[in-house]
Amino acid sequence: MGPLKNRAADEATAPAVYVGVDISKDRLDAAITPNKQTWAYPHTEQGIAALVQHCQALSPALIVLEATGKLELPLVTALMAAGLPVFVANPTRTHHFAKALGLLVKTDKTDAYALARYAEAVKPKLRTLPDQATRDLAELVIRRAQLADMITAEQNRKRLVSQAMKERILQDIAYLKARKDDLDKQIARTIQNSPAWHTHQRLLSSVPGIGPVTLACLIARLPELGRLTRREIAALVGVAPFAHDSGTKRGHRVIKAGRAALRRVLYMATLVATRYNPVIKAFYERLCNAHKQKKVALVACMRKLLCILNAMMKQLSPWKTQLSMLP
Repeated sequence: MGPLKNRAADEATAPAVYVGVDISKDRLDAAITPNKQTWAYPHTEQGIAALVQHCQALSPALIVLEATGKLELPLVTALMAAGLPVFVANPTRTHHFAKALGLLVKTDKTDAYALARYAEAVKPKLRTLPDQATRDLAELVIRRAQLADMITAEQNRKRLVSQAMKERILQDIAYLKARKDDLDKQIARTIQNSPAWHTHQRLLSSVPGIGPVTLACLIARLPELGRLTRREIAALVGVAPFAHDSGTKRGHRVIKAGRAALRRVLYMATLVATRYNPVIKAFYERLCNAHKQKKVALVACMRKLLCILNAMMKQLSPWKTQLSMLP
């Protein structure tokens, strides 16, 4: 029993292991702290499987990697499927952290080590990865937004060209609009065919100012809605005001970070709500009458509308005027 007790005591006192993974198109570089060990695998299915197996043997307290425009998704999915704690970090924050550590040399190995140090020092709160159906819906929503941007760009171009070229651009616009309409129908069918999303649709669409585009974006790009506190959801979207004070100086409160694409959609929904939603309209007018800048008032309305939506999803309750009493 003596050796077994000693082994258990050693395991209990052993320092926690943190893993950082730097992802590139062809390679996965990993590093662990506190012993600074590094290793690399090819960015293939076999390489991902080998990296997951290696991480399982380490039993890390946390694995951190950066968001790389969906390049990280196969690895994140594999790590989560193996029951390993993984966090996808904002690259801007990790880069600032690496500079603060004095890591001026930039290589894949040093980037991986910086991520491991970030995991050890910050210990960010884990979030669940959206399921495959939500990711598929998000792809449809993102593609629709891309088509809408292309239509706007083409409409701007047609004013600056000859009549012959204008006719060609109008044909392109008609094609893009048809494709966007097809996506709208596919998004609507996808939401209707899911019992959970159909319930979300019934609740959220009862709010004056929430149309089909905003509804689809909320379902696909904000699955945390109804699961977080009002402060957490506001910070996640990027409509929470942050102080900018120093000494006796009191600077303007600003909004930072968050999900920019979702914030743009919420902004347009709030513009509509300030005209047709009695609660948001009254709140907006009260702020303007208090001599708040219109942009400041709109951001406050965005935050209030988001908090109302969050409360509705949490309580599974449709729109009620009484929700105006929410802070």
